[in-house]
Amino acid sequence: MIGSETPSETVEPSATTAPGPVVEPETGWTASVRRRVEKTLPITELLPTKQPAYIGSWVYVFGVVTIAALFWVVLSGVVLAFFGSAWWHVSSVGHFFNSIHFWSVQMFFIFMVLHLWGQFWGAGWRDGRAKTWMVGVVIFAISVGTAFTGYVIQQNFDSQWIAINAKDAINSTGFGGLFNALNFGQMYGLHVMLFPIGVTLLVVLHIIQVRAKGVVRPIDDPMPVTP
Repeated sequence: MIGSETPSETVEPSATTAPGPVVEPETGWTASVRRRVEKTLPITELLPTKQPAYIGSWVYVFGVVTIAALFWVVLSGVVLAFFGSAWWHVSSVGHFFNSIHFWSVQMFFIFMVLHLWGQFWGAGWRDGRAKTWMVGVVIFAISVGTAFTGYVIQQNFDSQWIAINAKDAINSTGFGGLFNALNFGQMYGLHVMLFPIGVTLLVVLHIIQVRAKGVVRPIDDPMPVTP
């Protein structure tokens, strides 16, 4: 009887992996900016799924309400600028939008001051967040100028009285030739164009800074020690 032979296993020589093409780093200012953005604010920080428990503080709620009020300020302001001052003084719909604009501004300032003072007493500039704090202070300062120019372009006796007294005050500082409160065109342009764009862009920058650095920890909650 002839035994069946088991065929010997053929050992294939190990295949050598051919080296892939060398990917050269992208060059140019656009690639540099993109890498900087990806490093500074990755998508996990821009749209996080989890937040620390102390972010539920009322101080940060005040900040969110401030942003919501700014949205209504800009929206109602666009409507008022489109139809003009005669419309918001003589039309019932104009009165309605003028009221929305006015009370949205009040809410904007009330909650912004609450947010600003809450961050001040909570030392919101700690742990490398000084720039975030300073941008918030600049937003407040520009907002004051925006509100002032809004008062003097109302086209009523109150706005005329405010503009005349403000002109004297500004003249005493030596800036009367540059900033003329009696110049309606200048005040109107600053109020509906330059200042709102500045405030909106700085608010967006402020939000990005908060997302990049996170909210500051409470004073009585020390930073965890990294082993």
